[in-house]
Amino acid sequence: MRRQFDFIKWAKVWLGISLAVIAVGLVSLATRGINLSVDYTGGTELELQFGQELTVTEVREAVAELSGKSPTVKKVGGGEAGTDFIVTTPRLTDQERLDLVAGLKERLGTEVTVLSVDDVSGTIRSELIRNAILAVLIATAFQLVYIGFRFEFRSGVTAVLALVHDVLVTLGMVSLLGLEVGPAFVAAVLTIIGYSVNDTIIIFDRIRENLQRQKKGRGESLAELVNRSLNETVARSLYTSVTVLLVLASILWLGGETTRDFAATLFIGTIAGAYSSVCFAAPIWYWWRQAGEGKRPRTAGAR
Repeated sequence: MRRQFDFIKWAKVWLGISLAVIAVGLVSLATRGINLSVDYTGGTELELQFGQELTVTEVREAVAELSGKSPTVKKVGGGEAGTDFIVTTPRLTDQERLDLVAGLKERLGTEVTVLSVDDVSGTIRSELIRNAILAVLIATAFQLVYIGFRFEFRSGVTAVLALVHDVLVTLGMVSLLGLEVGPAFVAAVLTIIGYSVNDTIIIFDRIRENLQRQKKGRGESLAELVNRSLNETVARSLYTSVTVLLVLASILWLGGETTRDFAATLFIGTIAGAYSSVCFAAPIWYWWRQAGEGKRPRTAGAR
């Protein structure tokens, strides 16, 4: 018989790791905040094309000096230097924008073409933030109802706790790394929620199957059953996660500035989701089930 890893024995360690990572993230959120995109802060986004290749640093320093404002600059495409950049600043008037473009031409000694201009007002900003929060809450509520109906209420609540774990870890790491939070971030979070729930459902489904078999005469403790269920599904979860991470790593390496933050957010969330399904959701379900049966939770696991 193949040796099985005792996940339940180390349940408190898994929980401690989760709490430590979340705590670091919360400290970062409290001290550094989050890097909101122009869609959520309001401002002006310019897509500029230069007549010669420049670096992000060169463009950022020039824009900061000419506008007197702190800009965010992203290069379109891969490589260290390029001709197309997306420049985001606090809101500029039409005249300030014209002066900025003229100043860039003179300071950098090259032609500057404005490919697009996008102004976001404070009203639109509030609506976007509200819609983003609403989207995440609705997605979470649907997951709770679905899993609660498909399995049991205990499983639904545990899955939602795992989702909260994933979102907090992702948000904290995004703050720590200074990644931009915009509409793409919301899309990434919704993707993470779906991926994490799918992983959790597979584990809960296997636990349910093994519980049914246990009722038919297979004698084993709840800790042994949960451990067996996790060992039967962890390989699939690991292989799927590694495949996704390899794709995201290639996007991070080759995708350029415009997709970097989105891919990085998904990369963090994928790791958090895979971890929480196995090492967070299952142990919490186990403890809750044990408490419901009137027994003190055991963390010694199967022996």
